[in-house]
Amino acid sequence: MVLRGVNSVSVLLCESGRWYFPPKRREGEAAVDCKLLRRKQMALEVAVKAAVGAPNILGDCPFSQRVLLTLEEKGIPYKLHLIDLSNKPEWFLTVNPEGKVPVVLFDGKWVPDSDVIVGILEQKYPQPSLLTPPQFASVGSKIFGSFVSFLKSKDSTDGTEQALLVELNALDEHLKAHGPYVAGEKVTAVDLSLAPKLYHLVVALGHFKKWIIPESLTNVHNYTKLLFSRESFEKTKAAEEYVIAGWAPKVNA
Repeated sequence: MVLRGVNSVSVLLCESGRWYFPPKRREGEAAVDCKLLRRKQMALEVAVKAAVGAPNILGDCPFSQRVLLTLEEKGIPYKLHLIDLSNKPEWFLTVNPEGKVPVVLFDGKWVPDSDVIVGILEQKYPQPSLLTPPQFASVGSKIFGSFVSFLKSKDSTDGTEQALLVELNALDEHLKAHGPYVAGEKVTAVDLSLAPKLYHLVVALGHFKKWIIPESLTNVHNYTKLLFSRESFEKTKAAEEYVIAGWAPKVNA
């Protein structure tokens, strides 16, 4: 597919996560094998969390990963700024006084909040569409909060584990009826929101509580395998060691 500008045809290639303009083709040469084409444009600037103790490595924020997943799935070029949250750079606090991540630069303004960012991305870059049908938009929305409560709990009888199991069972039943993704055969925004949260759940609970999602929840297991194996997820996930390092202060508080 070639996307046309006002006065010319612009071709931008993306390979191994790097965007570039191809060299001009000489007469008689074969056409470039284009993996991905998009209008000539400036890459979006995105600020996300750096890894704890490793400021030059992608960090463990699930909300940051959600934004990166959306960019990857839509094929939008972006420039990444890794922010050390324990030592935030002055420029970052100047443009974003609250110091929260993720933030994306849209039309000269840094915009926070992954919900807002994903909404803007869908408006500005509608293809491929990642819109979730309204009736499925809240599926799994209570899983992350239940996971955090259980992870931080020091009382095995306080009901936090059971609360998480209730939410995971509900997701399993939904996937059984509508899967393999939340809205059917196609990945949508709700899946890209759930994927990082389920990854944190698996890694953090496995490490700190030696807890795993029950084998009986086969649809959830299949779902996580499907999500975690996507190329976009592999490219944007934090290493397990940094997920663990990110949660350690909260667990040990």
